[in-house]
Amino acid sequence: MFLGEYESMKAIEATKTVRVPKPLCVVPEVKGSGGAILETKKWKLVSTDSSGCISKGETYETDNGLVFVKKNSSADGLVMFLGEYESMKAIDATKTVRVPKPLCVVPEVKGPGGAIVMEHLSMSPLRQHSGRLGELLAQMHSHNEIATKKKRKKESWVGKSDDIECVERFGFHVSTCCGIIAQNNDWEDNWIEFFARNKLKEQIDLVEKNEGNRELIEMWSELQLKIDKYFTDIKDKIYPALLHGDLWSGNASETAEEPVVYDSSAFYGHSEFDLSIGHMFGGFNRAFYECYHNKLPKSSGYDRRDSLYQLFHHLNHWNHFGGQYKRQSLSLMRRCLQSIQSK
Repeated sequence: MFLGEYESMKAIEATKTVRVPKPLCVVPEVKGSGGAILETKKWKLVSTDSSGCISKGETYETDNGLVFVKKNSSADGLVMFLGEYESMKAIDATKTVRVPKPLCVVPEVKGPGGAIVMEHLSMSPLRQHSGRLGELLAQMHSHNEIATKKKRKKESWVGKSDDIECVERFGFHVSTCCGIIAQNNDWEDNWIEFFARNKLKEQIDLVEKNEGNRELIEMWSELQLKIDKYFTDIKDKIYPALLHGDLWSGNASETAEEPVVYDSSAFYGHSEFDLSIGHMFGGFNRAFYECYHNKLPKSSGYDRRDSLYQLFHHLNHWNHFGGQYKRQSLSLMRRCLQSIQSK
């Protein structure tokens, strides 16, 4: 209905006869949310941003102020933006870390891809509020665990707790993209199974499909049987935490008042996973980690698991960029195997 209305208004407007509200985009249905058309009389391009390696950014002036638009014409562009839209909605709902408010997703009517429209924020590189980001991220990671414990406690008292929302499985209700690669977020009760199958194996299968690598497959056949050894001390203590999913310094900034994160590939997983890519490159300063771990102290085996979680990101970068990430991925997998064997 809305795609038809969108095209109808565009056609009428093109005749320059009868005035219609200028159609901007169509919001596809996501998780039963229906659809809506965003309208404004003013839609003026203010600036462009081509610094991203995946999507193009543009800022527009509208009747309601500035909005930021990211565009991508690839086959997975619409899936990526639908996932980002739901990711930012989920993070925003925790009332912890600030995200640009997502407004709508625009499908490309005559081709692949689309765009996401969001609140425009005046941001600068993260400096003053890095410690605050660590604190707020820890609060976001704890949000679902606190809700789950409240729900179980209330159920033990009165047997019903419909007013408390929490997630008790690992995954997400839509696919999200880490970079341009769609992630399998199918729900799973067990974190180790989710991480091994939905994160690592998906990346390894993609390497095998695109170029093949015998050494990688042989090491994975050994590693997948031993992954549970990384979690011996904590396997019963992992609650599904809402994760950003791709949190490095390039996806975090600050306004004058607070830190901001964006470009999220959210899912519910182990909180430690969210820190791993920042230890690879584009990390955060000491204040960030001190404030984070003051809220969520490191668990036994944290450093060993960090290498395992980094393996996902190395493989993901191999699938995106090849080159040095191939060598780094193979080297890191060897170290992961040696770490298990030496325990």
